[in-house]
Amino acid sequence: MLVLPFLLRRLGLAVATIFLVVTVGFVLGRLTGAPGALLLPDNASTADVDALNARLGFDRPVIVQYLDFLGGLFVGDFGDSYRRHESALGLVLERVPATVELAFWAFIAGFALALIAALAIQLTGSRLLRAIVGWSGAVRQSVPDFFFALLLVLVFSVLLGVLPSLGRTSPASLVLPVITLATGQFVMYLRLLDAALSEQAEQDYVRTAFAQGHSRASILLTQMLPNALAPVLGMAGLNLGGLLGGTVVVEVVFAWPGLGSLLTDAVSQRDFPIVQAGLLFVALMFVLVNTLVDTLVSRIDTRTAHS
Repeated sequence: MLVLPFLLRRLGLAVATIFLVVTVGFVLGRLTGAPGALLLPDNASTADVDALNARLGFDRPVIVQYLDFLGGLFVGDFGDSYRRHESALGLVLERVPATVELAFWAFIAGFALALIAALAIQLTGSRLLRAIVGWSGAVRQSVPDFFFALLLVLVFSVLLGVLPSLGRTSPASLVLPVITLATGQFVMYLRLLDAALSEQAEQDYVRTAFAQGHSRASILLTQMLPNALAPVLGMAGLNLGGLLGGTVVVEVVFAWPGLGSLLTDAVSQRDFPIVQAGLLFVALMFVLVNTLVDTLVSRIDTRTAHS
């Protein structure tokens, strides 16, 4: 019975978040100025620039532009790209599968690596292993994604020639960008999982299970891990939502045909319809993923549903 109020609260937060994101995007876009000068050749006259800006509606009061924008938002019409002369939403949706694919596999790989490492640390009880794994993850996290991506390209594509470095031509094209994103997220998941499992290890039910003769592996996998996952999944959901909008740099480095290059070009060219449609997608995916994860966590840990 508590699920419906929980979902209604999450739905209200989702609507507010999406509204805030698209509004901030609209305001920041207008603060950069009208796009006419960027859309015309360098030798275009001031009159030509003003005429194009007027044709695009930038001569109207900002509040009128904003109300028109909200009207289009409710019907899913962001207008046409200023440069490509195609539906902005259509262009964004064409790129969505590639971005979702990259973010999904990066999330799975990063979480799986952290889970394996955390379980190994708990099973062995080795402080040395914890120090080595944690230090390695911290070193990777200190290296910017774009620089780490370039190092991977240099080693595996240029020197060894075993993996493609550009495009989305085969499953092998996923390897380098997924490694880049997954290893960058690894240490966060590891710390969360290790801390949660260490906390569970101090609980009375664990000592009771040991006293009853259960093996360490059995207790870890069947009792400690399920109890430790609830708080970790909440943070992982936030991170997955962020990954959907945070793959931009990696996509540009690997020429991955997702939202990254599309939004980068759109921002630099003030192609506002594409920017606004892209922001809406990122916001929608973020709140959808987090609502689903919060619902899952509430089913695992019933205390969350009462909060």
